[in-house]
Amino acid sequence: MGVSTGGMAVLRALLGALPADFPLPVLAVQHVSPLSGGELALLLDETCAIRVKEADDQEVPTGGTVYLAPANYHLLLEPEGSLALSLDPPVNFSRPSIDVLFESAAEALGDALIGVVLSGVGSDGSRGLRCIKERGGTAVVQDPADAIAPGMPLNALKLVTPDYRLTLAQMPQLFITLSEQ
Repeated sequence: MGVSTGGMAVLRALLGALPADFPLPVLAVQHVSPLSGGELALLLDETCAIRVKEADDQEVPTGGTVYLAPANYHLLLEPEGSLALSLDPPVNFSRPSIDVLFESAAEALGDALIGVVLSGVGSDGSRGLRCIKERGGTAVVQDPADAIAPGMPLNALKLVTPDYRLTLAQMPQLFITLSEQ
């Protein structure tokens, strides 16, 4: 999933509604200052039932854990299933970039992937969400009317017809249902 403006509130609401035993790993990019430490992961971990941590290079994601991209690093999913952190140049003026995560995960997981574009300014995530759809994955976009900043959802909707266009409050139940399939 990818989020920018309003990210802390959005992630707290969404991840806070997932159970500790959620069976899938969650990979997330939040646009943050390059100087930020791991505070976001710590704050979310304290308030969510599901475990939240910053991703480590070469870590293998497991169910019941949210892996946040560290500040100033792209987060990728390698074809063999491990995480990779990269200092490659910013994409869409962002590092970490949502598109970088989505495109690598789409290549690794194909139709088993669920991509989610949430509140934010700009177009990061749109191209990656299209890649997810092209590889048979599931595309979810936050309803722009429900977003703190509707730019990213609106731009995603210009490129992709999502499988689901939902409010933030509707998403946790969808993710639980999809994880059971």
